[in-house]
Amino acid sequence: MGLLPVSGAALRADDRVRESARGIGARCGVDYTDDEAVAALLTERRRSLEREQRRPATYLGLLTLMAGMFLPFGIPLSPVLDAHLFAVLGTAGGLTVVGAALLVHARVQWKHALRNGPLVGYREVLGVARAHGIPLAHIPPWLEGRTNGGGGTGAAPIPTYPPVEPAPEAPAETETAPSPSVTVPAPVPVPVPPKPWAVSYYEQTADAGGWHDEVGCLLVLAGAGGVTWAVTVGTGVGFAALLLVPAAIWIWLAGRRQGREKEELREEALKYVKELQAAQAAGARVPELSPQLRALLDDHH
Repeated sequence: MGLLPVSGAALRADDRVRESARGIGARCGVDYTDDEAVAALLTERRRSLEREQRRPATYLGLLTLMAGMFLPFGIPLSPVLDAHLFAVLGTAGGLTVVGAALLVHARVQWKHALRNGPLVGYREVLGVARAHGIPLAHIPPWLEGRTNGGGGTGAAPIPTYPPVEPAPEAPAETETAPSPSVTVPAPVPVPVPPKPWAVSYYEQTADAGGWHDEVGCLLVLAGAGGVTWAVTVGTGVGFAALLLVPAAIWIWLAGRRQGREKEELREEALKYVKELQAAQAAGARVPELSPQLRALLDDHH
């Protein structure tokens, strides 16, 4: 079971959230406080939405739209098409309209599948949990109709409710109150694994780098250009550009070393996410992941 936005234990810990989640679940036919049921629901609905996006109407609409848009460009290249100009333009317009209609139909069907069914209730539960101060560890982009790494609110965002004040603490029992015959120990909260230093460093450096190849290529091209200029003009000053080639090699090696380091840090971050998944399954309240870990989790899945 992957990392859920919030565990059932966290929902059950607050009486108000638990009652709301169970009420919504009774309406939708799903127990949203059951982690296994929620994991199965998310897996099934994600596959269903992916099937919606891969319907034949989607590909047919895309091909038809492309044919309608590019058909006019073939008129200057073909005397046959040029001889029937108005017919070709009418056909291109018809193909464009049909292709656009098929794509719009596929998009509407996908939105309908996303905005109906038990996913609606689950998003309501997540909105209620957030309003009561329960952190959402990770919201899969597809659940809100967003692409991986994409921003915005998506086609079906988590609903936003006004923040709810924390529940008042129960009054302490007086000394004269009769002691119960059986003492039920309070549940011990499951600890969240501490974040290793390597994971924190990965969060700081995940978006850094990526320029070494480009700069190295530019330096090599500059060196080749300087040598060409020196040979063409007949001056030896241009040969000094050869010094840029060792600099390019050094930059390439530095980029390769940084890439290996980032890959090692990425493995440590994945290991930490798996530890969070195990802790959540045991009942821990996992805090909200950083943007770097959320992106890593989206790419991994």
